Amino acid sequence: MKKYDVIIVGAGPGGIYAAYEIAHKSALSVAVFESGHALSGRKCPIDGKKIKSCIGCKTCSIMSGFGGAGAFSDGKYNITNDFGGTLYEHIGKERAIELMRYVDDINMKHGGEGTKMYSTSGTALRKVCMQNKLTLLSAQVRHLGTDINYKVLGNLYDDLKERVDFYFDTPVTDVEVSDGGYTVLAGDETYTCEKCIVSVGRSGSKSLEHLCEKLQIPTKSNRVDIGVRVEIPAAIFEHITDELYESKIVYRTEKFEDSVRTFCMNPHGIVVNENTNGIITVNGHSFENPAKKTENTNFALLVAKHFSEPFKESNAYGESIAKLSNMLGGGVIVQRFGDLERGRRSTEKRIAEGTIRPTLNATPGDLSLVLPKRILDGIIEMLHALDKIAPGTANDDTLLYGVEVKFYNMEVDVDDHLMTRYPGLYMIGDGSGVTHSLSHASAAGVFVADEIIGE
Repeated sequence: MKKYDVIIVGAGPGGIYAAYEIAHKSALSVAVFESGHALSGRKCPIDGKKIKSCIGCKTCSIMSGFGGAGAFSDGKYNITNDFGGTLYEHIGKERAIELMRYVDDINMKHGGEGTKMYSTSGTALRKVCMQNKLTLLSAQVRHLGTDINYKVLGNLYDDLKERVDFYFDTPVTDVEVSDGGYTVLAGDETYTCEKCIVSVGRSGSKSLEHLCEKLQIPTKSNRVDIGVRVEIPAAIFEHITDELYESKIVYRTEKFEDSVRTFCMNPHGIVVNENTNGIITVNGHSFENPAKKTENTNFALLVAKHFSEPFKESNAYGESIAKLSNMLGGGVIVQRFGDLERGRRSTEKRIAEGTIRPTLNATPGDLSLVLPKRILDGIIEMLHALDKIAPGTANDDTLLYGVEVKFYNMEVDVDDHLMTRYPGLYMIGDGSGVTHSLSHASAAGVFVADEIIGE
C-alpha cells in the first residue's frame, strides 16, 4: 500500500494543472491516476483509408488519456465567466478570470507562445447580432489549435513526469474514506492519501455518480446539450472567424423560447467522431498548421435541456438519442439541410452532388428520425437566424452531422473551496458539473491545488 500526500483521479485539464501547481509550489508527494493512455500512446485508429469510422476501442484515445477529452480538441481557452461553467459562483468572478489568465501564462511558457488571443471587445458583430435577435457572448479566446495544444500538453508532461507519479491505463474503481484521509483502489493495488482530488471529465460522469451515491454526497440534476454539428464552406463565416475565431452566439427560439447556441467553432477544420461509453457522437477539430487546414468550417448547434423533478437522468436521455443515431446510421448520420427541410433523407448521391465535401465519413440519413421535433425545430430556426448575419449558412448543401451531445449529468454539491462534505475530498472537472470548458477546468485545478498547499 503506497501513500501519497495528494492523489488526483483523472489526467484531464483539472488534474494536470492541479498537479502542476502542487509540484511547483510545494514538496507534497502527488500521484495522478488515469484510465486512458499516456499522451504518446493516444492514437485513434481512424485513418480515413483502411479504417473510416469508429471501431469501438475499449479505451477511446480521443476521450481519455493524458490531457483528457481536450487533448485533441481545437485547443480553445475561453477566458470568460459568460460560458464554460459556474466556477465563478464558488470562487468569485475576479478570482476565476485571474486563474484562467494564470493558466494561459503557463500554456505560453510550454509551447503556446506566438498563438493569437482573440477578443469580442469592441466588435461590430455584437450590434449586428442584436439586430437579428441573436446574442454574442463576451470572451477572450486563446486559440492553440489541435497541433499546438498537443505540443503544450507534451511539454507539461515532460515538466511533471519527474515530480509526479503518473499511473496510466489504471482506472480508479473506488475511493473510500479512511482515518486521516482516503484510500484509493486502482487496478489491483491500494493507495492512501491525505487529500484527494477527483477530476474526471464527461466520460467519467457515470463513475462519479456512483461514487457520490456510495459516499452520500448530494448531487442535483444538471442539463444535457443535444444538437448537431454544422459544416459549411469556410468563406461563409470568415468575416466572423477572422476577427473572433470562436464566437458564442445564442438564439431564443420563437416557437418554444428554447435557448440554442453555437459551440466549438473550428474554422478550416474537420469533423470527427467521439466515443463516450461506447456511444458514437460527433465533434470538431481545427489546426494551427496551415498545411492541415480545410476549405470548411464546422461548429455545433446545441439546445440545452434542463429537467425538473422527478426526472433526474439527463445523461441517460442524451444517451438514448445518440444510441438511436447509432442504430440507424451505424454511428454518425449526415444530412443536407435542404433534404431536412424537404422531409427526405440524404443519400450518398445527393451529398456527392452538393457543393460541400464532407470531412467526416458519416452515414447519409434523416436526422428527423433521431432528434426530437422540439430540438430539431430550434436548430432549423437558429440556422435561418445565423443566415441573416452570415448569408449562406442555411443553404441547401449545408451539412448537419448528428448527433452531438454534451453530457453533464449532474452537479456535485461542493462548497466555495470546491470541497465535498468530506474534508480534503475535492471534486472538479467537467464530470462534476461545475466546469464545462478547458479554461474553467484548468483554473479549478489550480484553485484546489492552492487550497491544499495554503497559497
